[in-house]
Amino acid sequence: VQLQAFGGGLVQAGGSLRLSCVASGGTLSRLIMGWFRQAPGKEREFVTAVAWYGGRPYYADSVKGRFAVSRDSAKNTVYLQMNSLKPEDTAVYYCAADPSMRPPGTGADRYEYWGQGTQVTVSS
Repeated sequence: VQLQAFGGGLVQAGGSLRLSCVASGGTLSRLIMGWFRQAPGKEREFVTAVAWYGGRPYYADSVKGRFAVSRDSAKNTVYLQMNSLKPEDTAVYYCAADPSMRPPGTGADRYEYWGQGTQVTVSS
C-alpha cells in the first residue's frame, strides 16, 4: 500500500485546511486509515482513525469538534478537514494505514504503511 498525503500549508489561527491522503495498491477496503501528527521535539501523536469499510471515526480529545475525517472510495482518498485551527496544531501530519482489520487503534505501532507527511503551520 502506498500513501501520499498533501494539502498542508500556512494558515492563521481560526482558519481551516483540508488534508488529503491518496491510497493505492493492496485491498483498500480492509484498511484502517489513520492520521497522526508530530510537532518539533515531540512524539508522534494520534489524531483520528476510521475504517475504510465503515464504522464511526475515532478522534483525539485535542481535535474533537474541530477536525473531521472522511473517505471517498471512488477516489481512494481519505480527507482530514481541520477547522478552528490553533497554533498548537502546528505539526507534520502523516496518514497511515493498518491492514489488520481490527477496530481503529490510536497507537502508531498499529499502522504498517505511512505517507510522507505534510506540514501544517498555524500562526497566532
